[in-house]
Amino acid sequence: MAKSPLYGLAGLLVSALVAISGLTLASQDSGAATPTRTPTTTTAPTRPAAATVPTEPSTAALAAIDTDAEFAVSAVDVETGATLTYGDGSYDTASIVKVDILAALLHQAQQAGRTLTASEGALATAMIERSDNSAATALFNAVGGKAGLEAFNDIVGLDDTVVGSHGSWGLTQTTAADQVKLLEVVFGVGSVLTADSQAYEQELMSHVVDSQNFGVSAAADDADDAALKVGYLQRSATGLWDVTSIGEIEAGGHTYLVAVLSDGNASYDDGVALVDAVARAAVAGLSAI
Repeated sequence: MAKSPLYGLAGLLVSALVAISGLTLASQDSGAATPTRTPTTTTAPTRPAAATVPTEPSTAALAAIDTDAEFAVSAVDVETGATLTYGDGSYDTASIVKVDILAALLHQAQQAGRTLTASEGALATAMIERSDNSAATALFNAVGGKAGLEAFNDIVGLDDTVVGSHGSWGLTQTTAADQVKLLEVVFGVGSVLTADSQAYEQELMSHVVDSQNFGVSAAADDADDAALKVGYLQRSATGLWDVTSIGEIEAGGHTYLVAVLSDGNASYDDGVALVDAVARAAVAGLSAI
């Protein structure tokens, strides 16, 4: 029987649908990779890298000091707590031990519930302001000599300081770090010295005669405002000089405690120039942080 025209048209429609369906399946199931749409991204503007800020004090200037002598330095920025230590080993104190002697005397007076006598006060002034050695010997004996001073040093933690034997207080051996500990006793908070005792010693260290004003004061904005004690002695065996300086200074709006020790200097003048240079370099290294 002959097929009607409508039947043929229906067949054509079915064929067309099948063809379209096949194309769709081919596009989904073929092995060809399915193209993906790349999402649009926005890149944040790149900020310039921040300048590198040193977190440790620089010792480059100290390493560059040209000398045949030996030296060590320790310093602390009182405001920030930053510290710098360069060099090691023990050195003769020379006359900076007089700060230790007076601190011990003041502490002993505190323990006895008294102030210094007029005689002790006169000796202390001569010992610190003019670096009078006879006055130092008298007060060294008054605190109990080697045993008495070492007892005080044990109290304040000067563990690497050995007091000179046979009355030779100037040959006391110490480190730069120990001398900063001593400065903290005189100038710092939480000291075994009372505020009055600290103020007394600070006052004397602030009025040293001109010939005793060098070393750490070279790094101060105003050397006349420094509170310090220096030391120097010529060793008989070698003819070379020990030169030392410790104290508190103001520089660039900060307060620093600085201790500089040296030995093996060819002359007194060479030693003074060296401790001046070391103090300046140490404070510059701390202030660069």
